[in-house]
Amino acid sequence: MNEAIAAELNRSSEVIARIDPAQVRQAADLMLACVRKKGQVIFMGNGGSSADAQHIAAELSGRYAFDRPAMAGVCLSNVVPITAIGNDYSYDIVFQRQIEAFCRSGDVVVGLSTSGKSKNVILALQKAKELGAKTISFTGDQGTIRDIVDLAVIIPTTETPRVQEGYLVALHTICGIVEREMFGQRAVLVDRDDTLCPDIPYCHDPAQIKVYPDVPAALGRLKRAGFLILMVTNQSGIGRGYFDVKTFETVNAALIAQIRAGGGDIDDVFFCPHKPDDHCACRKPKIGLGLQAIAKYRLDPSQCFMIGDREKDVLFGQHLGMRTELVGPGRSFSTAVDTILSATSRQN
Repeated sequence: MNEAIAAELNRSSEVIARIDPAQVRQAADLMLACVRKKGQVIFMGNGGSSADAQHIAAELSGRYAFDRPAMAGVCLSNVVPITAIGNDYSYDIVFQRQIEAFCRSGDVVVGLSTSGKSKNVILALQKAKELGAKTISFTGDQGTIRDIVDLAVIIPTTETPRVQEGYLVALHTICGIVEREMFGQRAVLVDRDDTLCPDIPYCHDPAQIKVYPDVPAALGRLKRAGFLILMVTNQSGIGRGYFDVKTFETVNAALIAQIRAGGGDIDDVFFCPHKPDDHCACRKPKIGLGLQAIAKYRLDPSQCFMIGDREKDVLFGQHLGMRTELVGPGRSFSTAVDTILSATSRQN
């Protein structure tokens, strides 16, 4: 019996893993553009998809991961208009009629259908396009709805439960993106060794750690510009047994004291204690440390930067959707900060 349960769980995870991230990102972008202009994101579906439509609309109008201003997430599943329109006219137009009443140009209308064939969803999406709204569908790998919308997010299966599981995960991911990019904080993530200070292999003596001269003032400029400063560092010496976490923290405290004495600061430290052959999810260039930072500080990755001295630091930042700055011979930390501040001043 346990093997059957495991097979069911694996089948679901395999479908979810095949969802196209580009489609998810594009759907998030359409919703972001809408809510930034005070538009509505309108959801609809039948049966289980109706419940999912209500769920996701509530994630926008309420909250997904953190407290912030409400966004206009609307669902067309209220029982009164559904039954009234279905009784007086036809169930085929229960959503279309509400779209006529509520939808405006610039809104985004999202249709959920496991079969991809729901007539009432099709008619409503067509009406939404006539009214100037952008349309998105979440369906399985079949049906005609995906052919009539501006963007189709395809769950790559025809198995109904797997489709519903897949688009709920995709929609949750989108909620997180929209929430962070509307209301998230910005930060600069920094590597430690050969970025903030010379690399002393497996350093366990606080007296040996020496910050680069230009680093404190540069970090101070970032702080005054409104950035959080978060250190992200691989420390395999812990996993190898060369020093323990307490020693690592003592070394960091010495480094941070020097930075603060020079007018800068580090707000928090995220570290990977594992050896390379541990195959963990947090050793850069893997993104585990970044995901921890994003969750803890509600970061908007599109407004964040990563500064490091190696290609793994660059890949780490890029995989998180951050802009990156590489330092080393011929390019100082303060020069990287100049570039960040110049880029953000142009945006503002």
